Amino acid sequence: MGSGVIVRADGHIVTNNHVVEHADEIEVTLPDKRKFKAKVIGTDPKTDVAVIKIEATGLPILPWTDSGRLEVGELVLAVGSPFGLTQTVTMGIISAIGRANMGIVDYEDFIQTDAAINPGNSGGALVNLHGELVGINTAIFTRTGGYMGIGFAIPSNMVRTVMDSLIKHGKVVRGWLGVSIQELTPDLAKEFGVSETAGALVADVMEDSPASKAGFERGDVITELDGKPVRDPTHLRTLVADSAPGTKVTITVLRDKDRKSLEVMLGELPKELSAPLTPGDVKGKHALAGVQVGPLSRDEARELRIKGGVMVRRIDPSSPAGRAGLQEGDVVREINRQAVTSVEEFERRVARLKAKERVLLLVTRGRATIYLAITPE
Repeated sequence: MGSGVIVRADGHIVTNNHVVEHADEIEVTLPDKRKFKAKVIGTDPKTDVAVIKIEATGLPILPWTDSGRLEVGELVLAVGSPFGLTQTVTMGIISAIGRANMGIVDYEDFIQTDAAINPGNSGGALVNLHGELVGINTAIFTRTGGYMGIGFAIPSNMVRTVMDSLIKHGKVVRGWLGVSIQELTPDLAKEFGVSETAGALVADVMEDSPASKAGFERGDVITELDGKPVRDPTHLRTLVADSAPGTKVTITVLRDKDRKSLEVMLGELPKELSAPLTPGDVKGKHALAGVQVGPLSRDEARELRIKGGVMVRRIDPSSPAGRAGLQEGDVVREINRQAVTSVEEFERRVARLKAKERVLLLVTRGRATIYLAITPE
């Protein structure tokens, strides 16, 4: 059981994907107690949005509002059927906006609210005091299975973009930039001469991608997209995904401390990239002590689609590199922005490291390429 929002007078209803994804049949009950069989128009597990349709006309609909203008502290109402109690309305405030990295779905930009949301509220409306749709109630944080004052809703702007794509295409067509990005930690910010940790660090640029054609480079720090400040990699990923393929956007980057504006025509996210990615003993008293590397075979290089580098065969988890996140199977491609093409070259570069010198590695892990900043003990 779940809730939904009538968004078109012809019977289109928005709800959560997790409400309908395993259903053999879907029955919709309206406030006037009429019941309808519904069919699924499209679902998007990556945002937990689904669109269903009933055969009806002249239905009342909710007006939409721009969720990008919401402010913390604004009063909102959550509408739904918690525990089967239909047409329940609870009130609260917007506790936070832009919540991400919750591990709920792939594309996260949640509105957090303390309006009571419980099982059965999923897919229901979060509205402002003007009765305008702010978001779709989706999840709760709970230790007991019930309300604890922390609920999450998908913002209306994201819902509308996904809904329009599902109705038009039967799937969500997302924009694609073609870069591998990572969070800008304080250590990485120092390495790249950036004063703040806001933004997204470009760890790699894919060949023949929109980013490569626009002139993006490894080490760029993306700070804005069409004038909107980029908070972190998750925020950038959502902004790009919400843009239709073929959209021309202006992206601001910091490159070697200089500010640059790059115009890029976004492409369509390839199917093979739609899954989320995660991003001899070297002895001594330096940042790479406790790391053992070996040559990269031709088959390994071909599988990873890279040229050059050495593979980490063993690592002491208590070493500086181990604590920084370097793992067995990682391919080290650069040390301090200098290419590494062989074990011998790796050893030569390591031999020049000073005891307290911080090291910046470029590492390929699976399909992801990331930077790691390692601080010696």
